[in-house]
Amino acid sequence: MSVLSEPMSPPRRLTLAFRYALRELRGGLSGFYVFIACIALGVLAIAGVGSVAASLSEGLAREGRALLGGDVAFSLIQREAKPEELAYLRSRGTVSLATTLRGMARTDDDRLALVELKAVDDGYPSIGRLTLAPELPTPELLAERDGSFGAAADAALLARLDLKVGDRVHVGQAAFTIRSLISGEPDKLSGAVGFGPRFLISEAALRATGLLQPGTLVRWTYRVLLADNGADDRAAKALADAARTALPQAGWEIRTRDNASPQLERTIARFTQFLTLVGLAALLVGGVGVANAVKSHVDRRREVIAAFKALGASAGDVFIIYLTQVMMLALIGSVIGLLLGAALPFVIAGLFGAVLPLPVVPTLHPAELLLSLIYGLLTALAFGLWPLTQVQDVPVAALFRDAGSGDRRRRPRRKHLIWMAVVIGLLIAVVIGLSYDKRVAAAFVGAALVVFALLRGIAAALMALARRLPRAQNTMLRLAVSNIHRPGALTPSVVLSLGLGLAVLVTVTQIDGNLRRQFLAALPERAPSFYFIDIPSVDTDRFAAFLKQQSPAATIEDVPLLRGRIVAARGLKAEELKPSTDAEWVLQSDRGLTYAAEPPRGSKLVEGNWWPADYDGPPLVSFEKKLASGLGLKIGDEVVVNVLGREITATIASLRTVDWQSLGINFVLVFSPNTFAGAPHTHVATLTEPHGGSAAGDGAIIKAVADAFPMVTSVRVREALETIGGVVNNLALAVRGASAVTLIAAILVLGGALAAGHRHRVYDAVILKTLGATRARLLGAYALEYLLIGLATALFAVLAGSVAAWLIVSRLMTLSFVWQAGSASAVVLAALVLTVGLGLIGTLLALNQKPATVLRNL
Repeated sequence: MSVLSEPMSPPRRLTLAFRYALRELRGGLSGFYVFIACIALGVLAIAGVGSVAASLSEGLAREGRALLGGDVAFSLIQREAKPEELAYLRSRGTVSLATTLRGMARTDDDRLALVELKAVDDGYPSIGRLTLAPELPTPELLAERDGSFGAAADAALLARLDLKVGDRVHVGQAAFTIRSLISGEPDKLSGAVGFGPRFLISEAALRATGLLQPGTLVRWTYRVLLADNGADDRAAKALADAARTALPQAGWEIRTRDNASPQLERTIARFTQFLTLVGLAALLVGGVGVANAVKSHVDRRREVIAAFKALGASAGDVFIIYLTQVMMLALIGSVIGLLLGAALPFVIAGLFGAVLPLPVVPTLHPAELLLSLIYGLLTALAFGLWPLTQVQDVPVAALFRDAGSGDRRRRPRRKHLIWMAVVIGLLIAVVIGLSYDKRVAAAFVGAALVVFALLRGIAAALMALARRLPRAQNTMLRLAVSNIHRPGALTPSVVLSLGLGLAVLVTVTQIDGNLRRQFLAALPERAPSFYFIDIPSVDTDRFAAFLKQQSPAATIEDVPLLRGRIVAARGLKAEELKPSTDAEWVLQSDRGLTYAAEPPRGSKLVEGNWWPADYDGPPLVSFEKKLASGLGLKIGDEVVVNVLGREITATIASLRTVDWQSLGINFVLVFSPNTFAGAPHTHVATLTEPHGGSAAGDGAIIKAVADAFPMVTSVRVREALETIGGVVNNLALAVRGASAVTLIAAILVLGGALAAGHRHRVYDAVILKTLGATRARLLGAYALEYLLIGLATALFAVLAGSVAAWLIVSRLMTLSFVWQAGSASAVVLAALVLTVGLGLIGTLLALNQKPATVLRNL
């Protein structure tokens, strides 16, 4: 009596299954290299992205005090702290001040450049290290000597204005001598993206520039450094809470040492999720390779399975044995991916740590590694179950008769389908439940399911079409068409393996192309040529007339500008609101505010009514519709904003849609004109040249404005977009790197699918050669087969990837989408080269087989 036929308890059955599975694997991993590589690649992508992101987050947390410049930072826009506010902060710790705004630096021969001014006190930096070349103490660096203040500048400013250390420039009404270059700024990451080089000066020098006018867009940041014995995250949070309670009307933007750069951390979290989803796409592509490898393995082991059953093993025993094998192999691949992914932060820190602008703290992150392991095992289980169930219910005699025959697909039993549904549901739950933005994750899951279903449909439709085509007269075409739909055809495997990888690649290339077009290539036709900020209210009419004189054909737009924070809405404090993911940014910092008698250009009123031009009642506000919906606001709700330390309550009178892509002046919040009566503020203006202007003309306008209005800052839109474009380029590079993993997985899976069909291809080639087919005719037939399958798959991938990219660009990024024909054509060409090339390599190997040897072994 066989041990397989003896009654066994579940633990003993599992032990025995493990023993038989391990015994079969002692013969080597032949046939499973693609399986292991696919799982390892996907897990590597997810583990690597997660580990790098966690290392960045840990670096930000560890360097929080240096990034913030203290334990707690209190920021105000357009106004300095009042004496009682400053006294309160000084009673809690040592206070340092950093003031930031934009200005225009001007050389003695009238060359101009936009700079990001930062005024600090003599103790700067209180934490961290300011790296200069040459090194100088801060008091000596910034001191006034011979009528000129000292300054340190970014090397980019010197390159732009052709200066060197020791040269002089003017900002506003003050003269500066550049005494050193800035190569490292400890608190740089806590601020927003700058549109100009850094220019470090003293507080006294800033006041001497004359730029600090009422309403100027200047940010005053007071950093509080607690005593060493009380400097921890709990004490910092306690101070922040106490300041909100003691000074509720101050309108601070408060950040603590454990949240030094919330915007950067949110960006990292969002970008990490996107790269993780790309890695998961690679894992899903690899799942097709898992299914192909398991099916091929089961086909090769039919005789062994039959022997197991003949010796008394039940269908369940056989299933458990081979399921154990699959999970052991998945564990091997996952561990390889885990090791490589865990090493990635160490590699990045070792190779690029000195030049990276972000603090990377390489260490092991068990949570991220465990998550990637779960992804790998669940993916292998989800894709391996179906082929494993194919032989369970086949009688022993049928197994022996089927040996060496074509594919016999059978529908799994209901209980197996339920198990597959449970595993897939668990994988989906993990993907969505642990994501940063669940809406994006759900969209990814939905898209993946739809693409898989469509790919199966494409394969079935292609086979059905080939089956119904009239019999071709050309031998090669007839053979190619019959190969597409014959039993055991490679069509489903090739379409599935190549389709998803190409769809992801098309999506990434289309998004990349649109971002480049948006920020680098073609500015919107209606986009302004210049922004002019910090225009004094008393000079607005004179400034507009001056611009019209400089450029008579240009369109000039001018609006008042204030800054304020939303502190409450519909009766709830801002921190108590539960905004949608795409609306939460509105509550996280100061926003630009304006007032207007008429709806601004680029806005369209969609709900409610605009106030009369002579309205003089309680404050009203018009809100951007999508963001209002994200905050749960509607017509009639009240919104409280803090402007210049004063809280103003306004009722929502209307909702607008805004054309942000025009790059014109527009605002989330537009108030009725009487709301800010008497409040000090400046204006912002745009100048739009009819044909985009020229470099020489732009330079002349900048110089003229600097001469006549030294307090006004000119921002050339193209230069600003190029700065943003540089950031986009870096992000796109990371996305392309992650998508390359997906493409590599697709190539591996395609190669594995072709290798799995190699036995049938050898058999076909030998029979056809025996019947008189020439090598050239067989190569032509197989090349045509792969060409037709690859073309159908590529066309579907272009369609699916383009639709996905359109949804992401137009709906999530709210940018215009233009289909990139060049990149799509390149993907189609690459797909054809891959499919035909890999297919012909396998065909050549099959054609090299000697007919006599193969026929003797049939």
